[in-house]
Amino acid sequence: MNNLVHYTSQDNYAIIKIENGKVNAISHEVIDEINECLTKAEQEEKVVILTGKDGILSGGYDLKVMTQSPESAKELVSKGSTLARRMLSFPMPIIVACNGHAVAKGAFLLLSADYRLGTEGDFKIGLNEVMIGMTMHHAGIELAKNKLVPVYFERSVNNSEMYSPKDAVTAGFLDKIVPEEHLLPTATKIAQMFGQLNKKAHAQTKLKVRKAVLENLQKAIELDLKEEILFSAK
Repeated sequence: MNNLVHYTSQDNYAIIKIENGKVNAISHEVIDEINECLTKAEQEEKVVILTGKDGILSGGYDLKVMTQSPESAKELVSKGSTLARRMLSFPMPIIVACNGHAVAKGAFLLLSADYRLGTEGDFKIGLNEVMIGMTMHHAGIELAKNKLVPVYFERSVNNSEMYSPKDAVTAGFLDKIVPEEHLLPTATKIAQMFGQLNKKAHAQTKLKVRKAVLENLQKAIELDLKEEILFSAK
């Protein structure tokens, strides 16, 4: 079905795997294909495991698109933020199995999931937008504020502090880390556990718990559409 994102259906879960070049860039096509896969998982009532390639979940948005023009950057960021909102309100549980590095939009995928499993190793996880000259968008601030531990929130958003997988658990980007060879086996065990949840109760409770977050995120997306997303020269 997909070229850049692959869907594999298992017992009570589906694996959605991003495979787009060296840094697994998040492009328009990748977002479209993730959305297609989420729709399929919803129809099949499958717990979702979202993962990447060996060593990397994603290095962030496709910089060719982001630097093409302010309008191009705004369009991609808005589309990515809308995906994050869909993930946060998705009726089935979403687990992200983070294979290694998760930077910028890669880290925001972690902040949009129900459970975040990482792998041990010399990997970097965090929000580098300010480091590369991008003023953080409103939706990104809301996503970070929702999941990050307060003392790490400004360090991550304002200072582009990057974390090892172990420190990413402390900061709030990840819930747990395991050795690389245990990543998908552990994710599938969690998926099987989540599969025992009452689907209707899970979906309705999630919307209640995240009501304010989802409302604030929608307002932030609309605000971002009114502003230019600019990269500043160093």
